[in-house]
Amino acid sequence: MAMQIHGNYDHSGTDYAERVKEKQADQRAEKVKEAEKTEKAAEEKNSGRLSEPKDEYISSEKSGHKPTGLYRVGQDENGYRKIFFDDPKAGHANGKNDRSEKSEDGKAPKAGGGSQGKPAEKCVTNTDKVDRELKKLKEKKQQLKQQIQSASGDEKKIRELEKKLAQVENELSQKDNDTYRRQNASVSEVPQ
Repeated sequence: MAMQIHGNYDHSGTDYAERVKEKQADQRAEKVKEAEKTEKAAEEKNSGRLSEPKDEYISSEKSGHKPTGLYRVGQDENGYRKIFFDDPKAGHANGKNDRSEKSEDGKAPKAGGGSQGKPAEKCVTNTDKVDRELKKLKEKKQQLKQQIQSASGDEKKIRELEKKLAQVENELSQKDNDTYRRQNASVSEVPQ
């Protein structure tokens, strides 16, 4: 059984894959042209205008306004630094805060008195232990560097010392910062 197909087919020219590539190239060219048009339109639009205003930090001294912060640093009756809370809800229209100036009985409040009338606790933070630990690590680092310099012939020993030095430097980089000092500091109450 034989099959015969009648028709004119044009097999000359490009095949399907080449036609798809040409179509994609045309689409890319159109997108580039559109992007250039929108870019030119934006440039023309912005050319007659000044640049848009940007956010800028202005300190409270320059602005002339009283700071709006709720907390401020001051000194208590013993001269120690203390953080005071300024409640904006308790203030009046003139900006004064009656609660911070006088207590309920008309006398000046005690610093850090709290709501129960208890005297303020005074604490001291001590970082001497952390400082000693860091000093020992730095001394160990110096010793290892000296040992590496003195062991010039023995490659195995030098590699071992360099490995120890890298460990010490890594430990120092993790511990020699304020966060580590705060986390490992000892806090003690000062008797009054």
